[in-house]
Amino acid sequence: MVADLDVTDGAALTRVSAEARDTITGTPLPAWLTDQLDEAYATLSERRGQADLPVAVRSSATCEDQPDASFAGEHDTYLWVRSAEAVREHLLRCWASLYTERAICYRRQMRYGEDGAAMSVGIQQMVMPRTSGVAFTLNPINGDRSQVAIDASWGLGEAVVSGSVTPDNFLVDKVMGDITSRVISDKTVEHVLDGDDRVVEREVDEARRTVPSLSDEEIRAVAALARRAEKHYGRPQDVEWAIDPALPSDANVVLLQARPETVWSRKKRDVADCSADTFSSIVHNLLHPSGTQTVHLH
Repeated sequence: MVADLDVTDGAALTRVSAEARDTITGTPLPAWLTDQLDEAYATLSERRGQADLPVAVRSSATCEDQPDASFAGEHDTYLWVRSAEAVREHLLRCWASLYTERAICYRRQMRYGEDGAAMSVGIQQMVMPRTSGVAFTLNPINGDRSQVAIDASWGLGEAVVSGSVTPDNFLVDKVMGDITSRVISDKTVEHVLDGDDRVVEREVDEARRTVPSLSDEEIRAVAALARRAEKHYGRPQDVEWAIDPALPSDANVVLLQARPETVWSRKKRDVADCSADTFSSIVHNLLHPSGTQTVHLH
């Protein structure tokens, strides 16, 4: 049905997309999967000592976030989901999002076959971060792989990824671990949770607006977390992270999501360039051991 669809026919695309999604959401889960989901959710809630623990139900498709293409935002993710019944419902919604009009068109555009489209769903405990953001295991400005670039701001990471706030920015040298650059921004808004599990935007109080959203120790911890993701996946990563104040200080940096970096990773880099980056990084830090640059934006 989808494989033979003419995606330039808007009416047909809308009809087929709706039919595919309705078929998935209208099909009951098998009993064995329902039992496993309910048991896992009950175990997680019990472990955290909270009934109806809020979780994120996150889509992760086989054809998204490839080194040569990014499907970020094409498939659905749901936050602050409570109860086993709601988890099951949103699992089906994630699967069904394989067949939104956008996802169908993008697969066709990138020449991914429908037979290879599959969806797994990750279910994670929600955190209420004090600070959150993104980290790249290369410098997104120039592709320098000897650096980790971190964007950070108060509250939930939606403020950073949506562009509603100018985040603090830090560069960390991979070789020496030094923080080589800081740009501290005037962070005017933050995204937080209201009393009804809804994310709202509010003004940041004056006392915190131009205060760094991460300590030096936390900056290095975020960089180390991003580097572990890069080592695990074997390529530069784009990492979403959060600082959870409810966790011990030595374990409060939480990895939310990691995906391949898809801009500079497409560009060819020879061994000489990579070696030059590393060598330059070592030389710079030996000559300028305290050469951290700090900029404040008001």
